[in-house]
Amino acid sequence: MAFERLGSNPLEYLPCEYPGSKLKFRGPQRKLQAPYAAFLGGTDTYGKFIEQPYPALIEARTGVKCVNFGWPNAGVDVYLNDIGVLMATANSAVTILQVPCVTNMTNRFYSVHPRRNDRFLEASGTLRAIYGEVDFTEFHFVRHMLERLQKVSEERFATVIEEIQTAWISRMQLLLQKIDSKVILLWMSARKPEEHTAQTRVEYDPICVSRQMVETLRPMAEQMIEVVAGDAIKTEGTKGMRFSELETPAAQEVLGPTVHYQVAEALGPLVEGMVQETKKAR
Repeated sequence: MAFERLGSNPLEYLPCEYPGSKLKFRGPQRKLQAPYAAFLGGTDTYGKFIEQPYPALIEARTGVKCVNFGWPNAGVDVYLNDIGVLMATANSAVTILQVPCVTNMTNRFYSVHPRRNDRFLEASGTLRAIYGEVDFTEFHFVRHMLERLQKVSEERFATVIEEIQTAWISRMQLLLQKIDSKVILLWMSARKPEEHTAQTRVEYDPICVSRQMVETLRPMAEQMIEVVAGDAIKTEGTKGMRFSELETPAAQEVLGPTVHYQVAEALGPLVEGMVQETKKAR
């Protein structure tokens, strides 16, 4: 599918709020009146630089009201601590949860910003002891910090990541328990889950999530959909996106419109079917 560049003017995301939440999500604001589908996830679900992210595409195709609760760089803790979003999922016919990065959450090694989860705040005494030669004051972003740790010592890095992965699984299980609706897990990435290796740990989102971890969560979800960008992210670049010149580096890192269309094609029938089941039950 070919896309023309939509222009260099940045998108207007129409920020909006929902009851009980402190976050501002992508608009336009929707009435949380059933039936509807709720979408939770990170930058891709939010649709950064994308005219029509996959929740909007699904709504256009199916007529189902799709409420976008995507939050840029969201980690699992954002949703665990947001009463408003959890209330909204309880009233939804189905919740689509994009699998988040392992690293964008506070853990015993470091803390992140409570809302901007890609922002590194502070290393714990434990991490400082493990990496005594590293000056953590120079880091502002989690990815940058992890890339440095990986270069300093693959062995120590593996030990740190393995413990964070264990904590991530526990928190994801807790989040799935708190979502009081049917859940579809969405793997939306430039790589397959089984392509998690030491070399790709910090390169591709969702960072540090393996096939084994995903399969651990699968029994708690109604369905799991996997959409892998493959060569599309390399060949299409930023075609079809809207961003300013200053945003070019960030735009080059996100999945483009083709992948959003692929997700909408895969998810659309499932979402529509679950909403129809809810209508019949009522």
